Amino acid sequence: MNRRLLLATALLPMAAQAHGSATQHGSLTLEAPWTRAAGQGGQGAGFLTIRNTGAADRLLSASTPAAGRTELHTMLRDGDIMRMRQVEAIAVPANGAVSLAPGGLHIMLLGLTRPLVVGESVPLTLVFEQAGAVTLQLAVQAAGARMPMH
Repeated sequence: MNRRLLLATALLPMAAQAHGSATQHGSLTLEAPWTRAAGQGGQGAGFLTIRNTGAADRLLSASTPAAGRTELHTMLRDGDIMRMRQVEAIAVPANGAVSLAPGGLHIMLLGLTRPLVVGESVPLTLVFEQAGAVTLQLAVQAAGARMPMH
């Protein structure tokens, strides 16, 4: 039994890596941060899942040296058309999670200062109302990706 426990403990980091990176920051766990490949001067979007084991919090802003500016966005249906809208903050529920994903909540990267190249990563700093600032790396996926690939 001890051998199985040792083996399982040794394999945990590999399993976590296979399912994407995670950054722990207080009661928040920021999982599988990623973006899509895009050209310099264009726009991109950041995606991740934020899990919270503590009190409710709010994502207030994001920044990256890879973009002239960033905005928090959501997607809303307007008749038969989906439209992006900037939001002031993104709620992170107490003892819950929020997913930033294509077609929903996301972080817009506007005026890219450099190309986002598949296989590279982009630093992104998130600022939370309660938890403060945390910097993580967005893994750059293929231009048409719908989810992170590992």
